[in-house]
Amino acid sequence: MKRILVVDDAELNRELLRDMLKEEYIVEMAADGEEALDKLKIYSASLSAVLLDLQMPKKDGFSVVIEMKRDGWLRHIPVLVISGEFAVEVENQCFELGVSDFIRKPFVDSIVRKRVRNAIELFSSKNQLEQKVEEQEQIIKIQEERKREEKSFNRLMMEYKAAIMGVETRLKVLNEEFSQEYNRNPFESIKSRLKSPASIYEKLERRGFPVSVESIRENLTDVAGLRVICSFPDDIYRLADLLIKQDNIILLRRKDYIKNPKPNGYRSLHLIVDVPIFLSHEKKYMKVEVQLRTIAMDFWASLEHKLKYKKNVDKTGAIEARLKACADSIEALDYQMQEIRDQIDSEGSGHGL
Repeated sequence: MKRILVVDDAELNRELLRDMLKEEYIVEMAADGEEALDKLKIYSASLSAVLLDLQMPKKDGFSVVIEMKRDGWLRHIPVLVISGEFAVEVENQCFELGVSDFIRKPFVDSIVRKRVRNAIELFSSKNQLEQKVEEQEQIIKIQEERKREEKSFNRLMMEYKAAIMGVETRLKVLNEEFSQEYNRNPFESIKSRLKSPASIYEKLERRGFPVSVESIRENLTDVAGLRVICSFPDDIYRLADLLIKQDNIILLRRKDYIKNPKPNGYRSLHLIVDVPIFLSHEKKYMKVEVQLRTIAMDFWASLEHKLKYKKNVDKTGAIEARLKACADSIEALDYQMQEIRDQIDSEGSGHGL
């Protein structure tokens, strides 16, 4: 049953109204405005209506309505004024304050019940409509925020792509120069990749960083990546040195897994560089990861990547040892091939590097 509050300093009026309404509602009663406000503090969340006399001692009905409006109760609790007053000025004042309806004295049972029921149903519909509007507004705000985030994310990915193109162009220019100058190329191929959105957000969450566009820019260094496949180990170091010596290229981090391989035998030279991109209205620096490895190192890394994701494999230590043995053999092969190249260069008539 819904709860209502009857406020009237005349006990007879309170009792009459309770008898009329007790079959449909839980009826709380107050004898003056102060007691009414005390009851409102207790029951405001569960009250469906307030029936309020205007003329009362201590605090009159107008004061009660004003305080209900100030505290926000009038937004979800309808107030029906109990009055024998028919003055137009009084009615206007009540409606301006936010009163919903009037119950005239003397009370007529059927009219009292209908007016209370109508006021409650009207406010219930109004509150439901307001809630739906608020929910819809919230949905619209969420959608707009997602669109803004998506637009910002797409722009960031565009900037990373531009950075990849910038580094790739510099490397291709070096490759072309070496082709003309020494009749061979320092690298065989370049592979570029942009980390997927799922991979980006998973990495942020795994590392405990906020999931946002700014967080991507600040906390991740491998969103944009280039893998440069060289013919020989010394080409790796030569190419890396030439790249980071270029104007506007800033070396942020260098990890040499060739001289210091990972426990499983992985070998590669990793560079994190800041590279400038030139947009329509600004120049900004973007982080790019550059991995340089030989053909043999890349062959080993590609196969190892496929193998290590097999689940529920026993004796992983033994497998890692075998992988490392293969990596060591590949390293030996790399340097043997490099020695053969040097011998050919020294014995031939062409220029050695």
